[in-house]
Amino acid sequence: MWLRRRLDSAFGSAQASVELVAVLPALAVCLMIAAQTVVAGWVLWSAGNAARAGARAEKVGSDAEAAARRALPASLRGDAVIRDGDGVRVKVRVPALIPGTSLPSVSAASTLDGDAAR
Repeated sequence: MWLRRRLDSAFGSAQASVELVAVLPALAVCLMIAAQTVVAGWVLWSAGNAARAGARAEKVGSDAEAAARRALPASLRGDAVIRDGDGVRVKVRVPALIPGTSLPSVSAASTLDGDAAR
């Protein structure tokens, strides 16, 4: 009887270990998806911030494209496409955390309408 209880206990621990090993890849995939989502959100926030900085510069007669590019983090400046004219539009590629994957670009636009003295 004691042998049976001991064997049941040993096999129960082994089953838990096997289940843990089976769940680890799924957990890793979920963590990578969450991290990639955070990176995409950061890039979108950065593009919006750069578009607002460019729109402010455009409003006061400065170089909107240069202001928008300066407002971007250094790691995003190289691939950024910035258009000014009627407002400022910033398009930035989302960096992929997994090599070999390609992700879409995000864009943000900003304009400052009306008189700034009001």
